[in-house]
Parts: sequence; structure tokens; C-alpha cells
Amino acid sequence: MEIKLHVNNVEVTMQTEAGENLATALRRHGYTEVRTGCDTGSCGLCTVWIDGKPALSCSTLAMRASGKNVTTIKGIGAEAESLAKALVSEGADQCGYCSPGFILTVVAMRRELESPTIEDIKHYLNGNLCRCTGYEGQLRAIQKWLVTSL
Repeated sequence: MEIKLHVNNVEVTMQTEAGENLATALRRHGYTEVRTGCDTGSCGLCTVWIDGKPALSCSTLAMRASGKNVTTIKGIGAEAESLAKALVSEGADQCGYCSPGFILTVVAMRRELESPTIEDIKHYLNGNLCRCTGYEGQLRAIQKWLVTSL
């Protein structure tokens, strides 16, 4: 099945298989920055934005993204880089495998909430698993980044 969508503001036509999830379709078409982990929608590694809202691409059928705007970590350049630097400064970068989905979730939160509290941050990160950290460094980095990104 052929679908047309915009990935990082570029119109793309993809051939997809019936029942194929968006994560698989994106990776097969070269968007390897979309990570996969659980393939059950439980870990957040595959997070992308669909029309500006975070979505788990492993739980989204590729055909449902047809006609929509899909944003990966590469589509938010400067914001992603500034948050990544904050993570590194707090020692919360570890292996980095979860970083693309994690960063997309945090930036979406920042765009949605004017002054997120620590409880808001924890709520948004609820579906993003990191096997390397205890989240304390990440929480410090996010709070630091929120102050500097205003």
C-alpha cells in the first residue's frame, strides 16, 4: 500500500505492508533515528510526533499516518540539541538509546505546558523507560533546560 506523508517537513511517499506499524515503515525508509524496544507501546523508544503530538510509532499503523506530519528527533534540531546538552551536563546521557523518544516527549511537554512542575515532568515521562539511569539526573537536566529554554 502506498502512503504519502510529511516526515520532518519533507513530503515522502512510502510503500507499506498491510498491518505494518509506523516505526517499521520509517526505519525501512531510512529514518533509523526512530528507535524500537518493546514493540508493545510500553517503553517510549519509538516516540515520534504525529501532527505535533507525541505518538508511539510501534503502536500506530503506518497507513494511519498517511496525509499527516510526522516528526522525528531530526526534525526538531536546535531544541533537541539544547536538551541533549543539558542531559550530558547532568550525567544523564548514559547509552543514549532512549534519548530520541525521551527528548521528543520532553520538548512536546514544554510546548504544551507553560511552567511544568516536577509532577508534570514525571507524568509526561511515565511511558519513557531508561534502563541506564535512575531518572534523577534526567529530572535535574529537564528542570535546568526548562529554565534556560524560556
